[in-house]
Parts: sequence; structure tokens; C-alpha cells
Amino acid sequence: MIKALTHRSAAAVHNERLEYFGDALINFIIAEALYHQFPQADEGDLTRWRSLLVNRETLAQLAEQFSLGNYIILGKSARANGAVLLSSILSCAMEAIVAAIYCDSDFCNTREVVLKWYHDHLNNLVTIASNKDPKTLLQELLQGQNLPLPCYKISNIVGAAHQQTFTAICQIAINNYCTEGSANSRKRAEQLAAAAMLELLKK
Repeated sequence: MIKALTHRSAAAVHNERLEYFGDALINFIIAEALYHQFPQADEGDLTRWRSLLVNRETLAQLAEQFSLGNYIILGKSARANGAVLLSSILSCAMEAIVAAIYCDSDFCNTREVVLKWYHDHLNNLVTIASNKDPKTLLQELLQGQNLPLPCYKISNIVGAAHQQTFTAICQIAINNYCTEGSANSRKRAEQLAAAAMLELLKK
């Protein structure tokens, strides 16, 4: 488990391989759960809902519930720069922990743990699984409370022109809440950011 919590800035032996493995495990476990939870859903819907559940923002939110940032091992400069607060580092640590659980036990135990963590998210998916996309749902929610519409902006674009990853920020007037979403298109990134905001508001 120490290895799962060790960032590459802290040691030569770090959690990136576990992160890779954990990402695959979480995607499979959530895909399986959705497959059984929504027997009438088509491939496109299942893929979209999995993306809403398995992304940097959601994993970072789960990590914050466990105060995981207090346990991540970072190099001195990275910690001094506040890297432990980055959603990317928190989400990667969560993925690495899932892989470590698998390596130390078995798949059945890993599935049980992941589904326990995702219990509320899966139960709340009934709203997200409607025909309306997250941006529409968020807009309707805010309009119903006579609040300004959310503001979206692209905060980062990385990768080659044909293989770019966009990071979108969604900000609303309530407590200046701000969430992020990353995807291979602007539209998808904004939808993920809106979905993260809906999850935040449910709390």
C-alpha cells in the first residue's frame, strides 16, 4: 500500500504502474455494474454513464472523502507547491489503491470495495441516465432556483492536434463552486464538468 501512495516525485519506485492497472479495474467494475443495473440501455448510454462515473473529478471527490491527500507521499518541492491538492494526483492515487487491493487480495474483494465507494453515485445515476445531458440538467436545476446559468471555459488543452484532451471548468454562483471535466472533445469535457457539479450539489 505504501507504493500505491508514493508519487513519482518522491521516489524511483512509485505508483504509476498500479495507477494504470487500477484504472482498468475500476472501468471494468463500473461497466459491469452498469450492464446489470440498466439491462435496456444501449452501448452508447452505458459508455456515457461510465465516463460520468469514472473520471478524474469523481475519483478526486472520493479521495477527499477519505482525506487521502494527508497520506500521499510526495517529493518536497511537489508538496511545497500544493500538488497534493491537485485532482489528478488524488485520482491517480485512488486508482493505484484499487490495484493494490487487487494485488493483496482478489477480484471479488476489489469489486466489493469499489462498489461500496461508488454506491451513492450509482444510485444517483437514475437522474443522470435520463435523456437529458448533464449540462441541460444543471441548467434546469439552477433556473428552478432563479440562479444564474453556469459558466464554462476550457482551462487546458494537451496533446497533438488529432489526439487532444480538453479540460473544462464549470462554475456556478452557489458558493462559487467550480468543477472540472476532461475528455477528448470540448463538448464532452463540459458535460463531465457539469456532471461533477450535479454530484457536488447533491451533497
